Amino acid sequence: MSKSRPDNGNGNNDKNNHEIASKPDTLNLIELKKKDINSLIKIAREYDIENANSMRGQELLFALLQAQTRRKGIIYGAGVLEALPDGFGFLRAPDYNYLPGPDDIYVSPSQIRRFNLRTGDTVAGQIRPPKESERYYALLKVEEINFSDPNKAFEKILFDNLTPLHPEEHLHLERKDNDLT
Repeated sequence: MSKSRPDNGNGNNDKNNHEIASKPDTLNLIELKKKDINSLIKIAREYDIENANSMRGQELLFALLQAQTRRKGIIYGAGVLEALPDGFGFLRAPDYNYLPGPDDIYVSPSQIRRFNLRTGDTVAGQIRPPKESERYYALLKVEEINFSDPNKAFEKILFDNLTPLHPEEHLHLERKDNDLT
């Protein structure tokens, strides 16, 4: 009996993140985090954000995401999953050493089960803003898992079930003293 492949939630599994990131009504959280403060201030002016010059980097990022939400635009985010014992998880940012932070993205237990996600998986997709009682942005649609199609999630093999490969030949890594510069 074969397992059915999950749908990523948007009815189209052929999209890739490059198409999503290039749409004009889309903000890519990953790209925003890479920008310097002056570039963020310039983008904030386009979004009519007041007092952008007096905001710190994290505050400015959050204000940009809120402005994009008000425009009904799409926000794209990614991170490395930390699945918690309660069943849900968070996408953590490598920029902050994978530590918990205010820009973590919540991943629901149903998405973790549907896509067979485990701690350490890199997940990317469309995110939505927090609702009134929520603190974090939440993953809305899964677009990529470990930089490939979400339907390949069922093809993953548990690390403990992998077959170890041992070296079959000796590699000489030593150098002669006269070869040094």
